[in-house]
Amino acid sequence: MKGREVPRSDWQKSSFCAEGGNNCVEIRAESGMLLLCESEAPGLVVSMTHDQLAVLIQGVKSGAYDHRI
Repeated sequence: MKGREVPRSDWQKSSFCAEGGNNCVEIRAESGMLLLCESEAPGLVVSMTHDQLAVLIQGVKSGAYDHRI
């Protein structure tokens, strides 16, 4: 995974995001990769494969990253 800047078009916000909220996870697909960012920091974008995203989601759901909060 790596961070880089990406234009702010064609992003999809999480369905859990409040309407017009600025604290949302956003995602888009580009060149076979998935790009993730948070609305509060749109200049920081993390790119990953579908498999890497699946591992990240599994880790979040299992609490593997709770100690980092």
